Amino acid sequence: MLLRQLEYLVALSRTRHFARAAEECYVSQPALSGAIRKLEEELRVPLVRRSRKYEGLTPEGERIVLWARRILADREAMEEEVRALRSGMTGQLRLGSVPTASTALSLLTQAFCAGNPLARVEVHADLQTVDIAARLKAYELDAAVTYRPDGSGADAFTFRPLYDERFVLLTRAGAGPERRAHATWEEAGRQSLCLLHPRMFGRRILDAVFAEAGAVIRPRVETDSVASLFAHVRTGHFASVVPHAWLHVFGVPAGMRALPLVEPVRTEQMGLLVLRREPASVAARALMAAADGIDMAAALERIPGTTPAGDVEGPAPH
Repeated sequence: MLLRQLEYLVALSRTRHFARAAEECYVSQPALSGAIRKLEEELRVPLVRRSRKYEGLTPEGERIVLWARRILADREAMEEEVRALRSGMTGQLRLGSVPTASTALSLLTQAFCAGNPLARVEVHADLQTVDIAARLKAYELDAAVTYRPDGSGADAFTFRPLYDERFVLLTRAGAGPERRAHATWEEAGRQSLCLLHPRMFGRRILDAVFAEAGAVIRPRVETDSVASLFAHVRTGHFASVVPHAWLHVFGVPAGMRALPLVEPVRTEQMGLLVLRREPASVAARALMAAADGIDMAAALERIPGTTPAGDVEGPAPH
């Protein structure tokens, strides 16, 4: 068995097409197909369902792909370990994030790059929680900033807390509750709301808190983008519930105000998620070390152009 055969099988599983897999591996299609057939002969099990075109992997093939990804990831980790021993980390960190945490990533990547000047970072900042778990298990990501995992699959990961996500009601200036330092979830539910899409984990958290507060919500607009929430509030016709971490980068935009949400006060722990493996990859270890050197929670409390505490209002629009 050759590592090249495993690379071909993983590429075929990912592309679901013989020609595209061959192109990705820089070989001819007959060479790729022949190498996979040779692997089937060596393992004595069919790996690919074939007819006139690719129809998917067999159950045996699906299991072998999991092993192949692990073997190839371990080889890559070993090579990176050797390079790190010679000259420090020089490879690429593949970092994912859920949309609500994407603005907090710069604090982490800056610290990582400062400590690893020869390394590069590739950020995927618009992933769902299920996608993050799947891509970590497939060795397509080194780490991700996301919610604390729960359920039966949580044991496959190591979670390092970074900060507690809390929520603010974002409205146009002069709208929402009277001049108070906060708003209740029940008051937020009475607004003309633009919220994240129901399939997103962050939205499911909001739905649970609204239900706990006895608020029945009927959002006028639903989107898969936190930036789009800000854009809709900017029109003056909508309000939204957004993570406070987004205010750290953009502040409160002109003509808007942000009120912390209470009754109840709800937070969700956000952290760094890596696949549990020994030894951990060089990239994951370096990122964990960078995270240990920063106080992300304190940094996210600093909102540009404001003093801390309570109701925060952006400058008047020009």
